[in-house]
Amino acid sequence: MTDLLEELEWRGLVAASTDREALAAHLAQGPVTFYVGFDPTAASLHIGHLVQLMLVRALQERGHHPLLLVGGATGLIGDPKMSGERKMNDESVVAGWVESIKAQVGKYVDLDGPNAARIVNNYDWTSRYNAVEFLRDIGKYFSVNRMLARDVVARRLDSGISYTEFSYVLLQSLDYAELHKQYGCSLQTGAQDQWGNITAGAEFIRRTTGDVVHGLVTPLLTKADGTKYGKTESGTVWVDPELTSAYAFHQFFLNAEDSKVIDYLKIFSPRSHEEIDELERQTREEPWRRAAQHALADDITDLVHGPQQRRAAQDAGKALFGRGELADLDAGTLAAVATEIGATSLDGEQMPTVPEAMALAGVVESNSAGRRAVAEGGAYLNNVKVTDADRRLTGEDFLHGRLALLRRGKKTVGGLTPRH
Repeated sequence: MTDLLEELEWRGLVAASTDREALAAHLAQGPVTFYVGFDPTAASLHIGHLVQLMLVRALQERGHHPLLLVGGATGLIGDPKMSGERKMNDESVVAGWVESIKAQVGKYVDLDGPNAARIVNNYDWTSRYNAVEFLRDIGKYFSVNRMLARDVVARRLDSGISYTEFSYVLLQSLDYAELHKQYGCSLQTGAQDQWGNITAGAEFIRRTTGDVVHGLVTPLLTKADGTKYGKTESGTVWVDPELTSAYAFHQFFLNAEDSKVIDYLKIFSPRSHEEIDELERQTREEPWRRAAQHALADDITDLVHGPQQRRAAQDAGKALFGRGELADLDAGTLAAVATEIGATSLDGEQMPTVPEAMALAGVVESNSAGRRAVAEGGAYLNNVKVTDADRRLTGEDFLHGRLALLRRGKKTVGGLTPRH
């Protein structure tokens, strides 16, 4: 059997770890209880969090025991970020997010069986401390000098950082210590920007118990230009279908850059080394086929939304460009398509002609350009060629009452939604 740590490294799931040889030996000795934390600073996880859950799945599949921590306490504060102080959310809002995140993380792991995952909430133990106990029992083990040297703190010193965010590392270290005490947890995983918190927790356990525990962090999920995907960056891709539809999700990964698609496949796809190596060859030698992008989009959409929604997303993608039946798409998928293509809402009393509709939808520059498109045979309404430039839209042209699709030629599409 392939060494687990080697497999994780090949998958691109290891950016750094505490002593590698010691960690490899620890994982090889038998079932290890490990944990990863998710702070509920929004109602949904995003694809950056999904990297952590793929690591959890890989470890659980090898017999290790996951603890999935949802930060009911730390979510009230938020880990310091480079760009500035986080907004403090109301306790009732965070409590609702806790329940939402619990439901989401439970989808990606096995909650039954001999190495079932357990979902825990750090509010359960953090809330038992009063201020004096916290400062005496936890704070005395942390050097202010070392805390000031942390990268995110050092960068925030000029602009300012509150004591609340400055102290976040103490709370996360307490989490590791508490899970070590309760469940024998001996490995914490997380994203690369959690390295300082994870090593601080391991040091806190060593100083208070003498026990050696471990840490492992994954690389941040980035685009080709090096910017990361996350809640605070543009282009957030959520795992909640109410926030990012299956269609939009599938399209996002279909558009993955050639330079990143294999990295994403290794992380998110269950395909074998041999299959991914072959997709890498095709990307290099036949990039126009976009075989790796199709494999990635299908696999990750199956994971997050399920095969049925993935098939609906595929059908929508084909139908959008005349390679499938628009009428076969369900109302929800059509609504997602309308959102994704930026469909324009009609106003005014009179229905537009097809050339006017094409201009309103942005597929041509003007009404006259729309008339030329009709004359040249390149104008389509709901994938049906339009030959009469004076033909007006009717209510029946809005499929499921939601969307009229306009297309010029093979690739330029837009849409109109009915007036409300």
